[in-house]
Amino acid sequence: MAGFVLTDASPLIGLAHVEGLPWLHELFGEVWFPSEVRAEVLTGRGLTGEQSIFQAEAAGWLKLAGAPTLLPELPDLDEGETACIRIALAQAGPALLLMDERAGRAVALEHGLRVAGTAAIIGMAKARGLIPSAHAVFARLHASDFRISAEVITAVLRRVGET
Repeated sequence: MAGFVLTDASPLIGLAHVEGLPWLHELFGEVWFPSEVRAEVLTGRGLTGEQSIFQAEAAGWLKLAGAPTLLPELPDLDEGETACIRIALAQAGPALLLMDERAGRAVALEHGLRVAGTAAIIGMAKARGLIPSAHAVFARLHASDFRISAEVITAVLRRVGET
């Protein structure tokens, strides 16, 4: 398990759609997010899942990370992705970055970071017995207009023995 787990907005939003935020706590203990991501997911406009994200923060296991460093320059990424990568790179020990966006994942991997997305988290939840069916969770997620590629879903379902 990574010593420091940091999440971008997309995994929080996706997991909130399927009542999966508690899986993060079960899988990783504490999960951190930068203020840029907090602003993206806690808008105060009552978006789907916003209340459960707020509750996770209030429970104390979803924690606000410190301010990111100014380097490296990452001009092609949004503020949340940039902050996540910079904070993860500044960690002394191992870090796991939770991120779905293809460009952000590619940059994180180029910098030597470990990355997992929403689909991988669903697979981990199934492997740990937190959910009875990854397939059912992917179906609910798809119904919410949250998109994960069919290839990624198939790979996760194969890995957890649901193909």
